[in-house]
Amino acid sequence: MIDLHLHLDGSLSIGLIESLAKQQHITLPEPLLPSIQASPRCQDLNEYLRCFDLPLLLLQTPEALRQAVSDLIRRLDAAGLWYAEIRFAPQLHTQKHYRQEEILQGALAGLAGAPFPVQLILCCMRGDQNEAANQETLRLAADYLGKGVCALDLAGAEGIFPTCQYADLFAAAREAGVPFTIHAGEAAGPESIREAIRFGASRIGHGVRLREDPALLDEILAREIPLEMCPTSNLQTRAVSSLADYPLRDYLQKGLCVTVNTDNMTVSQTSLAQEYQLLSLTPCEIHQLLSHSIRAAFLPEAVKSTLQSRLKNPLEK
Repeated sequence: MIDLHLHLDGSLSIGLIESLAKQQHITLPEPLLPSIQASPRCQDLNEYLRCFDLPLLLLQTPEALRQAVSDLIRRLDAAGLWYAEIRFAPQLHTQKHYRQEEILQGALAGLAGAPFPVQLILCCMRGDQNEAANQETLRLAADYLGKGVCALDLAGAEGIFPTCQYADLFAAAREAGVPFTIHAGEAAGPESIREAIRFGASRIGHGVRLREDPALLDEILAREIPLEMCPTSNLQTRAVSSLADYPLRDYLQKGLCVTVNTDNMTVSQTSLAQEYQLLSLTPCEIHQLLSHSIRAAFLPEAVKSTLQSRLKNPLEK
């Protein structure tokens, strides 16, 4: 089992939330769950993103990041994962005046002793007047590439801040030799995906709305660009209207390099096993999806070969 699209702040355990709140003398709301889990009546991505306010409040020190990464890895190991890429935006964790690099070092400390391969993806953020913060995130991704960090990302309110606004950022990423994935084709349409691949994205985060542009779908297929699909989250953000309308199986049958991921385990109340169960996948489809995840992973080829050898028993740890 492999998760390539997993946000740290959206995947905190209840136990860790309570522990961090106690350590930091922060009073938690009662009841807690409505503050950190998407409502069944969630209307769009912008409403979904409000569930991150409380987790971010708790994750403002390097030590909190260390604990969060360590706790998440422990739970992923118990769930039988073979490999994971955990992503977060260092710039969102500087409210207590720690530098992005100090925050990143805390997260990297949480990787220590991981019982299976885990790497970090650093998220730049869509928004106003945060160009300098995004450039600093890019610098850190370049400096720590191969040292626990494997890639860069662009996350946030896609429908409000179009992907086309970030051409300069990703030109700099290409120049620095930093691979990147971009959230695209979720809250915005295929034009967002087209911009992401024009920038040189190695993967597309979500890509649910790719089917709206058949020519673009053919281009993604020809270029073998992987899609990081997250079924439960995509349903909650109304990127699709229903599970019956979810395009993953259609994409798979067309030959696209599709992967299945959780996005946010706590906000979406899910696990990787639940995502596979939700889709009612056949053993053959599971094997194919896992093979795609290995191919898409930001990993050296030698490590990918080791993971490929495990596909004979894809549901075993």
